[in-house]
Order: sequence, then C-alpha cells, then structure tokens
Amino acid sequence: MSEQTFRSVRSPMRLMAVHAHPDDESSKGAATLARYAAQGVEVLVVTCTGGERGDVLNAALDRPEIRADLPAVRRREMAAAAAVLGVRQQFLGYTDSGLPGEGEPLPEGCFALQPVDEAAERLQTVIQEFRPHVVVTYDPTGGYPHPDHVQTHRVALAAFEGAAAQAWQPAKLYYLAALSREWFTALHRAMTDREIPSALGEMLDNWPDWAPEFEVTTRVACSEYFSARDAALRAHATQADPGHPFFAHPRDLEREVWPTEDYVLARGSAGGTLPETDLFAGVPVTG
Repeated sequence: MSEQTFRSVRSPMRLMAVHAHPDDESSKGAATLARYAAQGVEVLVVTCTGGERGDVLNAALDRPEIRADLPAVRRREMAAAAAVLGVRQQFLGYTDSGLPGEGEPLPEGCFALQPVDEAAERLQTVIQEFRPHVVVTYDPTGGYPHPDHVQTHRVALAAFEGAAAQAWQPAKLYYLAALSREWFTALHRAMTDREIPSALGEMLDNWPDWAPEFEVTTRVACSEYFSARDAALRAHATQADPGHPFFAHPRDLEREVWPTEDYVLARGSAGGTLPETDLFAGVPVTG
C-alpha cells in the first residue's frame, strides 16, 4: 500500500493529518505541522488521492507536457512540500474524483465512490502502524464541497471511531477551521485600515453560502512557521497560482492580526479544558 512503513517510528508524541489531495496539507494547517515537527513531534500526512484530476492553477505551468504527466508531477510536488514542512507523507492509494459539474456523474472507481468502511479500514491500518495521539482532518462539509474532501471527512471519522476496537486508539480528533470568514475579514480590515490594497474584499463579498461556520476550540500559535507554510504551498507549483489573493497580504501583518491556526475538537478530550492552545493538551505520553 505504501513505499514506507512506520512500525519502527516512535517519538514522545505523534500527529496524523488526513487530507484529500496533494497541496491540501500545505494550504490548511501547514504551519501547525511545521511547528510540531520542529519540536520533535512525529508528523505524518496521509493523502487519500493522488490529485490526478486536479486543475493546473498556475498558468505558467499549464502546458501539455505537464498535464500529460500530472500524476507524477503532483507526487514530486508532494514530496517537496513534505520536505519543507519536515513531515512524513503517505498516499492512501485512491484515485482523485475530480470536481464534476452540476448533474455530471463521478468517475468510475474514484475515491468518492468507494465504500466508506473499506476506505476506513485501509486508513485504520495506517493508524495502527503509526499510532498517532492526535488526528486532524476536515469537518463534515469537507471545508468546501469537493466530493473527495467530504469523503475524506467520512473516512477519517470512521477510522478514528473504529480504532476503539483496535490495539491503538488516538486520544483526539480535530477538524480544521482553516481559511474561515473571520480570518479573511480580520486580514482585510487590517489591510484597509493601513491603506494597503486588499484583494480579500471581493472574496468576502462573494462568500459562498456553503462555507462552514466554526466554533473554534483550539488555537495553535504558529506564526513563525508561516514562511514554511508558504514555501510548502509554492512547492505544489501546479496548484499555487502566484496571483491568488492568499499570497498578496503582508506576512508580518498576518503574524500580528492572526498568529494562529485554528481547530475544532470533534472527538476525545484527554482530560484537557477548553479553549486550548495545543493539540496535545491533556494527552499523556504513551508508546
């Protein structure tokens, strides 16, 4: 199933992030991963699909030879991003579902069409090998309505809950509260107050009605790792449009206005109290 095995990996604490495609780990919670990895936590990113049906969002790389080799390109980008963040990475082995238009069917054999229990069993195998104390993934909306993101939530939740019958049960499951409306609003206001041109206002004016609203329980201070986050995202060169508003705001301003990445505690507590500033709050060091 994987080029790597993690049975021999043991450190005081271990964190697993379950994502849908290559690049998702770098656009959602990447600074948190880099922070914990730098502190000696064993961090594993599990990528459910290879991103084979993703669009090439960087116009400079939208070339026939890139599209013809996109599965391999995205694997190389994923390896480069993982190296930047200092984390391990493993593909779960499913095929990208793409983003069909309204009324269009999902492609045969794609991740979103797999039985949740079968995919969860595959992820449970990884959990039993890596033995994470904490698992991070998407909320029930998937963060946005891509079928692979919604399926990733279902599979990660089922695998976490199913681990109770296995040898290793993670202590906590968190949902990412990344790129929230509050985040965009805070940065946009800070920029306009300082008379810095902001491209975020248009995004807020067209905020989608499907976007989730979060009751954040946990804010992880990680501003010193925003540069690693940005470098990891740029490593996914086919997906990182240099003109995207995400790259336009001053990073020093972001560190001042919103120095955390945010999470919702969905399962478990480990005896900790809310709100938290650490994903491992209350988690005992175990094998």
